[in-house]
Amino acid sequence: MVDMSATLIHQGHVRLINAARQYGDVVVALTTDAEILSKKGYRPELNFDQRKEIISAVDGVIDVVPCQWLITEDFLDSHNIDYLMHVDDNANPISKNRLIVMPRTHGISSTKLRDLA
Repeated sequence: MVDMSATLIHQGHVRLINAARQYGDVVVALTTDAEILSKKGYRPELNFDQRKEIISAVDGVIDVVPCQWLITEDFLDSHNIDYLMHVDDNANPISKNRLIVMPRTHGISSTKLRDLA
């Protein structure tokens, strides 16, 4: 599983999914609109259904499920997930034996893209 908000979808999201594919089938935990509003203070440019449709089209993604801001071990268990892959700013309370960390894509983020607009 990889988790993301993907408010503005960019190559970092695709790279994360591609890296996760090395470990097996990929399920994306996609943050809900209400949770983004609560945690980031704005409504995403693309709503949940639009983001889900785009992420579902990425090769290797077998499912996209709604999630809260933080992923828990119970959430992983409820979706029969072995590992969570996240970039190096991970705050999810996941044990180290179930967490795979990869570096964030340098120079790109939804926040940076939003600031350029």
